[in-house]
Amino acid sequence: MSVTKKFLYVNRRAPYGTIYAWESLEVVLIGAAFEQDVALAFVDDGVYQLAKGQDTKGIGMKNFSPTYSALGDYDINKIYVEKESLEARGLTLEDLQHLVWEDEDEDWAEKDSIQVVTSAELADLMEQQDVVLSF
Repeated sequence: MSVTKKFLYVNRRAPYGTIYAWESLEVVLIGAAFEQDVALAFVDDGVYQLAKGQDTKGIGMKNFSPTYSALGDYDINKIYVEKESLEARGLTLEDLQHLVWEDEDEDWAEKDSIQVVTSAELADLMEQQDVVLSF
């Protein structure tokens, strides 16, 4: 009998300029495909990864931000955004993509995936994980 481990992927970097954000997203999707218990956290400049209306034409990179809307299809519905990181960058929950998942126990009702948490709450969440990977 295998025990499902809880994985938290912590995203700390801006979405473009390095490969960290894209690689994190790929690893998360792979993990979910293998039925890991996956959660994501966005802190520091990582909160920009979820920003609405990203336009990458000027930097010549592919805009992968629409991929986040598929997370619910992979049963990834625990997405935590650190409140202090949002505030420090002048952002609110309304500035982020609206990510949802469908709850089969409630007749496929759409529910919000993103939860804004304080740094203390995020620290508690990290303590509850079996594996924490930082990107």
